[in-house]
Amino acid sequence: MTRKILVLSILFSAFLLFNTNPSFAAGSEEDKTSFIMHHVKDSHEWHFATFGHTHVTLPLPVIVYSSDRGLEFFSSTDFQNHDTHAFGKEYAHEGYYIDEHDHLGRVDGASFIELSITKNVVMMFIVMFVLAYVALSAANHYKKNGAVAPKGAAALIEPIVIFVRDEIAEKSIGPKYKKFVPYLITLFLFIWFGNLLGLLPGAANLTGNIAVTMTLAVLTFIITNVNGNKDYWKHVFATPGVPIPMLLIIVPVEIIGLFTKPFALMVRLFVAITAGHIVILGFIALAFIFESYAIGVVSTLMVTFINIIELLVATIQAYVFTLFTAMYIGGAVAEHAHDEHH
Repeated sequence: MTRKILVLSILFSAFLLFNTNPSFAAGSEEDKTSFIMHHVKDSHEWHFATFGHTHVTLPLPVIVYSSDRGLEFFSSTDFQNHDTHAFGKEYAHEGYYIDEHDHLGRVDGASFIELSITKNVVMMFIVMFVLAYVALSAANHYKKNGAVAPKGAAALIEPIVIFVRDEIAEKSIGPKYKKFVPYLITLFLFIWFGNLLGLLPGAANLTGNIAVTMTLAVLTFIITNVNGNKDYWKHVFATPGVPIPMLLIIVPVEIIGLFTKPFALMVRLFVAITAGHIVILGFIALAFIFESYAIGVVSTLMVTFINIIELLVATIQAYVFTLFTAMYIGGAVAEHAHDEHH
């Protein structure tokens, strides 16, 4: 699967490179690198490529709710220049606008709640669909054939399920691991699929979005602390063996530690994935900045090499996030034997 994704990524990248708009290559240095942040950030439309003056995009729904106007539905094309596809306050539509930074605003400054389906939301639905399809296909395989050698989707899923169950959940959590295996497997596969699909040209930077990684970290925080036993909470608020005066220092540190653990999970995944995307796109931009075929060849080789590295990073980051989640849960549910004579 990873080999197919890499080959498709390289071929499609070469296709886009040779069909790049000449005006882009002839623009200022800022124009030649602006596409990097455009790819990394979320957007109200999904832009795939530009051929001459033709923009290949997927318009997305803009949904807003306000107390005075109720629920309203628009298309992202309502808020942009139809020739350049640029957003701006000058293209306001029915009292709303999307500025040049892709932020939705209201002309009169009134408050509202945005419920738009942005590029990252669509990408999340795609990842969820792929995950559900692969999991259900594997389940149907075993339902029809029983305990036989896995094929197709089952051949992909079974090693991952066994690895997460035996090498991550059981070893990190202990006897109570079975309760948390479904969450850990879903977590691993969601991050892994999101990382791999994000490497495809034109794909959204889902797992490099801080809101997505924060949501995953918050889920881990909730599951860890809701399942924490009395020993876990005693260690936080009355650390055994620590003199009472020292508790004034230790307890605040332990409480802060409850939040720094998920914060580290959130930032680690966000930084690792976003940095990889920026490095790849940065090497692509070098060919346009120097306008040299030699630099283009070198940057293409570097992009290919980094793409291979990113396939490894995609797997490692899914593993690390799942492993640390299991370790945090294991620390919360572990039973500690207390020596009554101590």
